[in-house]
Amino acid sequence: MDSSDIGFLVAGLPEKVRELEERGLFKEAILLLRNILRDRHALPALLTSRLQWEFERIERTKNDYRLSREEAHQILSAVIPDLGRNDFDKWLQEGTIESREIEGQVRIFNSFLPNLLRDSAEAKRRAVQSDEASANADRVLREHIENVLEKGSGDQNECRNTVSMVLRLKPDVVPDGEIVRAWIPFPLREPIQTEIELVSARPDSYVLAPEDTPQRTIYFEQAAKSGQESRFEVHYEYTVSASYRSADSQHVEPYIRDQIYEQYTSEQLPHVAFTPYLEKLAEEIVADESNPYLKAWRIYDWITKNVRYALVPEYSTFECISDYAARNLRGDCGIQALLFITLCRISGIPARWQSGWYLNPSRSSPHDWAQCLIEPYGWLYVDPSFGGHMKDKPEYHRFYFGNIDHFRLITNIDISSKFSPEKIHYRSDTVDNQRGEMEWKEANLYFDKWDYQMKLLSHQVA
Repeated sequence: MDSSDIGFLVAGLPEKVRELEERGLFKEAILLLRNILRDRHALPALLTSRLQWEFERIERTKNDYRLSREEAHQILSAVIPDLGRNDFDKWLQEGTIESREIEGQVRIFNSFLPNLLRDSAEAKRRAVQSDEASANADRVLREHIENVLEKGSGDQNECRNTVSMVLRLKPDVVPDGEIVRAWIPFPLREPIQTEIELVSARPDSYVLAPEDTPQRTIYFEQAAKSGQESRFEVHYEYTVSASYRSADSQHVEPYIRDQIYEQYTSEQLPHVAFTPYLEKLAEEIVADESNPYLKAWRIYDWITKNVRYALVPEYSTFECISDYAARNLRGDCGIQALLFITLCRISGIPARWQSGWYLNPSRSSPHDWAQCLIEPYGWLYVDPSFGGHMKDKPEYHRFYFGNIDHFRLITNIDISSKFSPEKIHYRSDTVDNQRGEMEWKEANLYFDKWDYQMKLLSHQVA
């Protein structure tokens, strides 16, 4: 089994199973899945893999919707002190408090609060909780963009980051003496990211993946001890710079139809899929434009103006992320990046994934973006979610088409790639890798079994 291959998701689910799940009748869905799989000698191999995965996907979906109405009401009351029961019910019915029914009970999406405050002007107005860290981070970012626009992407916009990351497995999750395997994201060598130095790692024995590994990690093993957490830690430094390219659409050159072109204009199932709807959408957005740079711009401009930013359930619970984004017109940074990549590839523009962290000294978070290949300029950075956030200022909105700030940590340049060494069981995040992964010989260790901490220890601007 290749733990990185999730192409079986294209098989879809039998309609009866899908109907039961949509009604939140997961127990009945599981019984039906078991009955179907009893006759799996008659099933196509792809469908068999899809049905076997569904047991795991159901548990992950339930984990994304853990909150009861009472728990969610309590969380919201801390932010909106004058919250009434009618307010909560109204937002619930409107869908601005995201929920689903599971086994006859309403369960609330774990990350409902940020989405509510983003989608409801009334909720945002009544909230008393201020987010100074986000406001400061936004101010620092805008000052940096102004500096790049004024001076370009020379050494003055280079910085040296010192980072630590820790993974902690909760006690007694794995039996005493059994080996816990852990993968922590580690910086790739990229044109804007250089001089990478591993400072320290614990445990002392580790495997650092080669620099050209598409999803680079540092790997550890440790025997579990009864009553104790298993801890894995890495400390590193790297240099990163902003990238500012003055690409001119009038000087764009035709593509050479080589291996790179073929790779990055192809489907990458299940999430970069050329569905009939996405093909029609790309045709509608691009229209009669033939210049690759201007085609990519039209796609970026459409996404940033039509796809709302929103936190979403875990990527491993989606069947096709790009299709979800295009149908729902909402999604987080990775959802938007995958939609951009898919629409570009459909339109004959090579496009690929990048991700890691956004390391702003005021506030850091996992982050995803994209690149598109425009000749003779090479790979241009494209960040639809940041571009959408910057719609209020056209030059900043334009900046994130072709350029990038220096608050980046790049650990991935592809999705769903094999680790080095390879993982045995399916990953917790089957698409990206920013938080890390764990497993033992019997099973993957999902996110609810461990926690992580990423720290930007220093950020020194040249």
